[in-house]
Amino acid sequence: MISYVTVGADDIARAKRFYSAFLPALGYGLKEGPEGLSYALPVEPGQSPVLPDFYVKPTFDGAPATAGNGAMTAFEARSQAQVRDLHAAALAAGGSDEGQPGFRPSYGPHFYVSYLRDPQGNKIALFSSDLNEPGRDG
Repeated sequence: MISYVTVGADDIARAKRFYSAFLPALGYGLKEGPEGLSYALPVEPGQSPVLPDFYVKPTFDGAPATAGNGAMTAFEARSQAQVRDLHAAALAAGGSDEGQPGFRPSYGPHFYVSYLRDPQGNKIALFSSDLNEPGRDG
């Protein structure tokens, strides 16, 4: 299952105008912050999130956004161990490393993630956010 999709944008205000022209009509709510725009479907109390979320962000490397730079597809793993195993398997299968498995200070305390590029250069994230596993602070 795809969990979220990220696209890069050089002009967040312009991107907000564009995406806000139709995503709210599809039921997506917007949260805006210094890291960009986060669109998500509403979640009723006690219900699981409806996926995927859609994010519009400046590129992480600071280079201009393109169809590929800033675009990323994320896949949810069952555990931190599976993130590590799948990251290693993807490297062995011809991928390149964009970020070793681990916690990132800018994400939640249970968001364990690794980043890769496929042989064509597309960015892929593998993550686990299992609250039953140790978090960044513990």
